[in-house]
Amino acid sequence: MAKGRNSTINGFILLGFFEFPKLSIVLFSIFLGLYLKTMSWNVGLITLIRMDSHLHTPMYLFLSNLSFLDIYVSTISPRMLSDFFEKHKFISFTGRTMQYFFFSSLGLTECCLLEAMAYDRYTAVCNTLLYTAIMSPMICLQMVAGSCRTGFFGSFIQLCALPQLHFCGPNIINHFLCDLLQLQILSCSNTFFFQVMTSVLTVIFGLTSVLDIMISYGYILTTIMKIISAEGRSKAFNTCASHLTAVTLFFGSGIFVYMYPNSGDSLSQNK
Repeated sequence: MAKGRNSTINGFILLGFFEFPKLSIVLFSIFLGLYLKTMSWNVGLITLIRMDSHLHTPMYLFLSNLSFLDIYVSTISPRMLSDFFEKHKFISFTGRTMQYFFFSSLGLTECCLLEAMAYDRYTAVCNTLLYTAIMSPMICLQMVAGSCRTGFFGSFIQLCALPQLHFCGPNIINHFLCDLLQLQILSCSNTFFFQVMTSVLTVIFGLTSVLDIMISYGYILTTIMKIISAEGRSKAFNTCASHLTAVTLFFGSGIFVYMYPNSGDSLSQNK
């Protein structure tokens, strides 16, 4: 197997859930069930929206694309599940690069799409009379396409930078995927550029998106409070419920993983 450029190792060993060997079957069953449930739920939602003409609206167009993007768990879940039965959980440089590229691309795209959906909800609540004119099918498709282009471009930048990392050992990652944080910790080269790049991408795709969503919902909340009838306020809140749930789950899990990288501490000790 070919070595990575400027590296003295052939690849990486993913420890995964090695700390619980006696629970391998139980953990495998749980994660397999969650994976199958996630896939079936998203595929079912996409199919339902496509088949029901009454759901061919901007909100459900965004939801169907969001469900499609949620299938990005397939970039890591099958490999993670198979590793439960592998003695040597080895991943090559090529496998590492492809896994991270698709995982990052779809994740960043979902971040942009959630931001676009916030604008859609803002328009629906705050500019109800002009909603159909503003959120035309062409505009919605352009917003979805723009989210995809932006997400893949952000990941492509990272992909171009990855070959510059030099790895000389150790090559053990206390995780079930090769994330950029773990790769920076294991690298023997200067990672200042990657830290700056990561910070810039975090601001662009993370903080900016969250700020835009918060501003949108600030206007939405102000508008809803002006509605006199309780039924009208309830209807307005219900139009935002699914989006708020998706935003909370996506950014909440992202903050938990990247703001509290416990795996990084273990790696630092190994290094």
